Amino acid sequence: MSYEQGRLTKNTTYYTTALVIQKILSFFYFVLIARMIGVTDAGKYIFALSFTTIFSVFVDFGLTPILIREIAKDKGKTHRYLSNIVSLKIILGLVVWAIVILLVNLLGYPPITKTLVYLAGLVMVLDSLSLSFYGVLRGYQNLKYESIGTIIYEVIVVTLGIVALVLKAPLVILILVFVVASSFNFCYSLTLLYRKKLARIKFSLDRHILKALLIIALPFAIAGIFNRVYSYIDTILLSILAGDKFVGWYGVAYKLTFALQFIPAAFAASLYPAFSGYFVTSREHLVKTFERAFNYLMIVAIPIACGTIILADKIILKLYGLEYSPSILPLQILMGSLIFIFLNYPVGSLLNACNRQIINTINMGIAMVINVLLNILLIPYFTFIGASIASLSSATILFFLGFIWTNRIIKFNKFLMFKNFLKPLFAGLAMGSTILYLKPQISFLILIPLGVFIYFIILYLLRGFTKEDIKVFYKSIFVSTRTKNKANS
Repeated sequence: MSYEQGRLTKNTTYYTTALVIQKILSFFYFVLIARMIGVTDAGKYIFALSFTTIFSVFVDFGLTPILIREIAKDKGKTHRYLSNIVSLKIILGLVVWAIVILLVNLLGYPPITKTLVYLAGLVMVLDSLSLSFYGVLRGYQNLKYESIGTIIYEVIVVTLGIVALVLKAPLVILILVFVVASSFNFCYSLTLLYRKKLARIKFSLDRHILKALLIIALPFAIAGIFNRVYSYIDTILLSILAGDKFVGWYGVAYKLTFALQFIPAAFAASLYPAFSGYFVTSREHLVKTFERAFNYLMIVAIPIACGTIILADKIILKLYGLEYSPSILPLQILMGSLIFIFLNYPVGSLLNACNRQIINTINMGIAMVINVLLNILLIPYFTFIGASIASLSSATILFFLGFIWTNRIIKFNKFLMFKNFLKPLFAGLAMGSTILYLKPQISFLILIPLGVFIYFIILYLLRGFTKEDIKVFYKSIFVSTRTKNKANS
């Protein structure tokens, strides 16, 4: 293995490990918070973080990926580019923070919610600056320290958060925990730059440099805005139109659905470079790889969706308690969208790899508008159920918008794809029927592995997958690849 390959492999190992640890800690910490503070306060907590997350894209404005790319090309640009980007981000951060404060006051939220948003806004600014500092390290193809910082950040949040929960501290302390963790991350990442002598930062607003960077960053910014609004507008509108309790009930269902997206995201990381290469060298391999990827994610998504829909009551009550029983139906609806979310990853990767990024962005914009409109129409009548339906509808539309375009780029076998879909669907229905029959008699902790076993046995008998398929899928998610490392670096 060459030095370059070794470095890239280490980067993926560090960063993937850090993200897995971070996601596990984050999920169980959220479960603990939801159980201990109750549904109303959980709604306030979720709203504050979601509200500022939408606005965070206006602070970064797509500048971080541009910084990484330009430094990777020419290390000599590091000082000038970082100084200008950080200086601009400080100004943008203060302006956006002020807008966030103004909006939350205009919307008439109670003092406690306003305070939570103020603090979450500070986290938004600190995290955006830290992102730029880590961006320099990424430009130098070093993800080791960012990975360490990610884990330490989450450990600080979880440790201080649990202490606050045990001591029954006010809700504001749980957001203040993020301020402490983000302050550490800011200082840690900035210190790394100076200790490694990678950059010297001074306040600088070079009009020519910033103009060039902002023009390049604009497509990233637009895509980021569409994505953030699409992902978080339901929570914001639910808070405004229904109230904190409904945000809390919807939030726990959404969190479960969102957590599972790590699977297709990891798979897509290795798909993108493969699609890019085959688009140039072999359309035949491009078609086969797309069909195989689509099939793999169907095989994974269908049993997760079926199993969760049937066991939703037991999952919600076991994890969150009786207070969150209204979250059962939203979880079942959102699990319907999970299949389309999973399948949209290979579709999106194909469009990006085949130079159709603008189509992807337009599709996301259309889905975002539909999502916003459906939420506005449905939430006043159906509250969090309406938000769930809006999420399912927009995810379905986003998938089909992209899928239509894939057929224009490659000519895949539609009959074969439909045939491949029927096999996991039949196995999923058989698994679901078995779980439903045994559900009153057996603990869901036993039913989950039993259901997985039944599903894959039936699917194997139907020749829905082979041993080779298992190896390929495993490597796509868990084994480092050079191309995935390049994406991370």
